[in-house]
Amino acid sequence: MNNNMITIKLKNETRLVPKGSTLLSLLPDEQKKKFFVALVNGRVRELSFKISFDAEVEFLDLTHSEAGKAYEASLRYVIAMIFNELYPEESIRFSYNVSRSIFCQPLGNFHIERRIVDQVANRLREIVDADIPIERVTVSTEEAIQIYQKFNLHDKIDILKYRPEKDVHLYRCGNYFNYLHSYMVPSTGYLQNFILRPYSPGIIIQYPRYELNGQIPPFEEAPTYGRTLKRAYEWAKLIDTQTIYRINEKLTPENTVDFIQICETKHNNMLSEIGNLIKADIDNIRLIAIAGPSSSGKTTFSNRLRLQLMALGINPVMISIDDYYLDRDKIQPDENGEIDLEDIKTIDVELFNQHMYSLINGEEVELPRFDFMTAKRVPGRKIKVDPHSPIIIEGIHALNEQLSASIPKHQKFKIFISPQIQISIDNHSPMSTTDLRLIRRLVRDFKFRNAPAKRTLSMWPSVRRGEFKWIYPHQEQADYVFNSELTYELGVLKKYALPILKEIGPTDEDFIVANRLIKYLKYFRSIDDDAIPCNSLLREFIGGSCFNV
Repeated sequence: MNNNMITIKLKNETRLVPKGSTLLSLLPDEQKKKFFVALVNGRVRELSFKISFDAEVEFLDLTHSEAGKAYEASLRYVIAMIFNELYPEESIRFSYNVSRSIFCQPLGNFHIERRIVDQVANRLREIVDADIPIERVTVSTEEAIQIYQKFNLHDKIDILKYRPEKDVHLYRCGNYFNYLHSYMVPSTGYLQNFILRPYSPGIIIQYPRYELNGQIPPFEEAPTYGRTLKRAYEWAKLIDTQTIYRINEKLTPENTVDFIQICETKHNNMLSEIGNLIKADIDNIRLIAIAGPSSSGKTTFSNRLRLQLMALGINPVMISIDDYYLDRDKIQPDENGEIDLEDIKTIDVELFNQHMYSLINGEEVELPRFDFMTAKRVPGRKIKVDPHSPIIIEGIHALNEQLSASIPKHQKFKIFISPQIQISIDNHSPMSTTDLRLIRRLVRDFKFRNAPAKRTLSMWPSVRRGEFKWIYPHQEQADYVFNSELTYELGVLKKYALPILKEIGPTDEDFIVANRLIKYLKYFRSIDDDAIPCNSLLREFIGGSCFNV
């Protein structure tokens, strides 16, 4: 066999190609812009990747999450390039925002007016039409620092201090250099689909979403969520923790305890705020409903809220929605013959409404208890609720009006809980709240459920689908959004998460996600657990909670 040839297995064929062929060269011309990255023996590779070994190759379009991530990062890259071209003295910051979009905001005293949005959008279209190559280059750390200084990217120089490697990867497009901690598309011509809209004080950037089969979702305002993101960003600015570098600078031996306590105090202040809101309307509020996506810290939060209310002279009663599950043999499978345990139809909504109505009207009720061993309901405790004692419920459907339709809206106080981070690797590379929750869940599942990282990662796409279907549609109904992030927490979670993530090998289908999380975590300084309070929400994931969660 010719040593200059390698075997490539594609979906429907096997080919012999010259060693060193690029992935892009394997595609016919009419399909070159249809795919954005590829899997090579299960690992994500850019289309410019040169193959020097036998491999199985799968090209990914915008229905795949990794293609979507590359598209989104490449779009950020080009917009950063445009701002460097048009406003070289100004700095911008990207973050994730409402309606599954990116938010581009100015830093300093720079104001983005409508004409600037139009100017950026027009220039973006010109650059996309020009189809300029985006090339990956490798330079030394010293060269990278010089390049970043030239392009006014000083925040990227900061994070290099926490990077152990001596070489630095950058991307070049024309005369512009930048790096966004992501795979990229081969050229600007791949970024055909986008929408830019003014959104004070910056620009909303909409792009194709993989979970919507590569379509851009209609823009939907979300004022409650938007205010939460704004509040989170103001907090990050207040304590100067917008980037990993800034966080790490707080974690010196003499300052770490203070920083942990500052973050915990933020939670204490929000709990106090919620307690005062409930107390002010306690004559009306009979049901306190708490919901949020996976690994938001709902259990610890519910316990801490209970204590906060008790400190105000209010004695709430906690009732578990899980105890109202239907017996498993009574749940009807879906059209595919599968049972979706997150579907509200798995809950005895009629009985739940009946019991809440009776309790609020002063009647004694025998609650059910769901036995997870037998997957059936059994009789539980009998309770009677004092007229001045609100009922706390917590669960995936807690904010869904269908669950508590028998209770008037003015008698309910709804709380949405989720970590909303405003942390970036640098100003152009935001971290995902979803990744933070996934890291929390990886650690918790391994410590308390004996679940390896592979199992948690394989389940995560299903968890996310359930969140979009059953949780997020009700987020805007919340009376209060509790931001459960603790800015120091990734420094703690790092030492638990890295070992279990590193057990996932390069040939494993979950390696893609594991590798991405490892790349984030390696930048954080490690923090010992000793200074973390026993009632901290973080204890729900690492252990040592005084609530025994």
